Amino acid sequence: MQRRLSKGFTLVEVLVALMVMAIMAGMAWQGVDGIVRARDSNQARLERSLRLNTVISQWEQDLAALQDSAAVPKALSFDGATVRITRRAAGGLQLVVWSLRPEGGGNTWQRWASPIATNSGGLQDSWLRSQQFQGGEPGQLRTLNGVEQLQVYFFVGNAWANAQSTGN
Repeated sequence: MQRRLSKGFTLVEVLVALMVMAIMAGMAWQGVDGIVRARDSNQARLERSLRLNTVISQWEQDLAALQDSAAVPKALSFDGATVRITRRAAGGLQLVVWSLRPEGGGNTWQRWASPIATNSGGLQDSWLRSQQFQGGEPGQLRTLNGVEQLQVYFFVGNAWANAQSTGN
């Protein structure tokens, strides 16, 4: 008696193959999902880093343009929450205020720049206005969110000193 050779797969073989493919597809889906989550997380970190670099660059430019003037008490001052900088600008002097303000359960580092002053009265007016800031003035930019604290140190007398404890 001759046996017939079967052509094709049995139902059990097909079911086993489908089960193996389903397991592999599930593992591949988890891998792709992990890659997408990692990409999104890295993108968010990159955006925060770029934002921080931009803010630090602006801070550096403001400090590099520092200019003494007899019209205001100090070219650079810090009162614990606000840094005031008198800086050179095209056509005159400008007061720049960096301030840490509470907002929405955290703190936001904000920057405000006065109009360019061409006389001492305009600069003094900007200085006096900056003393009364509440955090929502026109022209004030929210530079960084989630800042916990702000500490400023000055290089005085050949050493670094906390701006609030130096007395000057």
